[in-house]
Amino acid sequence: MNIGEASKASKVSAKMIRYYEQTGLIPPASRTDSGYRAYTSSDIHRLHFIRNARDMGFSVAEISDLLSLWNDRSRHSAHVKRLAQEHILDLQRRMAAMQQMVDTLGTLVSHCAGDERPDCPILANLALPDEIPDEPDQRTGALQRRPGGAIP
Repeated sequence: MNIGEASKASKVSAKMIRYYEQTGLIPPASRTDSGYRAYTSSDIHRLHFIRNARDMGFSVAEISDLLSLWNDRSRHSAHVKRLAQEHILDLQRRMAAMQQMVDTLGTLVSHCAGDERPDCPILANLALPDEIPDEPDQRTGALQRRPGGAIP
């Protein structure tokens, strides 16, 4: 089947199929005489696996590890379980960081008059420097600053 049919069958866009091929998550498709990619039912099965893993939030690198385990019939399920448990912990950390962002933004919104005046605690808070300027790579996306708050 061609890439359009593979996309429809796997519910993975043609663009992502090409990306997964480029990154090595799926093997390079065979080519027809006219140069079109040709996919097998095995490729579609693998794309379903990848799509399901992506839907659970696994990264491309983690999916690569999962695919290696999936293809290794001598593997122990403990390896798969450990990888899934690590992913659960990562998801929980990300959820906590997102909840912190919601809480911080909610507090800022509650302190904003939302009127015609130019004063805005939301913008003022976003303009504040980080508390830990020596460690710029430590940010996770959540606002982890201003204990005691810089909220007016």
